[in-house]
Amino acid sequence: MDEIKERSVSFWKHESAVVDEGAQIGENTKVWHFTHVCGGARIGSDCSLGQGVFVGNDVTIGRNVKIQNQVSVYDAVTLEDDVFCGPSMVFTNVYNPRSAVPRKNEYRRTLVQRGATLGANCTIVCGATIGHFAFIGAGAVVKGDVPPFAMMVGVPARQIGWMSRHGEKLPLPLHGQGRAVCPQSGDVYELNGQALRLVEPEPLA
Repeated sequence: MDEIKERSVSFWKHESAVVDEGAQIGENTKVWHFTHVCGGARIGSDCSLGQGVFVGNDVTIGRNVKIQNQVSVYDAVTLEDDVFCGPSMVFTNVYNPRSAVPRKNEYRRTLVQRGATLGANCTIVCGATIGHFAFIGAGAVVKGDVPPFAMMVGVPARQIGWMSRHGEKLPLPLHGQGRAVCPQSGDVYELNGQALRLVEPEPLA
């Protein structure tokens, strides 16, 4: 991820939003109505935090991240660059919560890698890594790691295909060998077993 700049007057927030002292927010980021950013949060440039968003203390958000209305990004969540969080999608950080049992020392970290899409009303159960440019369908419940470029739907979420980084479904089997071209970008992808990678125009780091 790009280096996150120190909090400055270069970001914009609505007058109803609350940004606690100490929060780091990059240039050109917009913080919309009734959003609360805690003091330990680190947020990159060119992000959008929609209405009613909550960002916890132990949260890192890269650049150009879009978080739609009514999303809570709780402690122990990291969002890399270009991640999209759809309206009312859900993160968790405790696997077995009980109101009467303190478990703040048992948080499971969640990582959403570069370019991934988390559809409206989906749920990411804590402890998962969502691979780069993965696509989680609306309402899906993700209970484990998701491969890069995987398209996931359902409860619990299952893989039904592969998505290009442009957001187009690729005509490839779930497993095996093959190549496909994104119809919008012209990028070329290669499937080898259970892993998809971009081979043209350039590999992903």
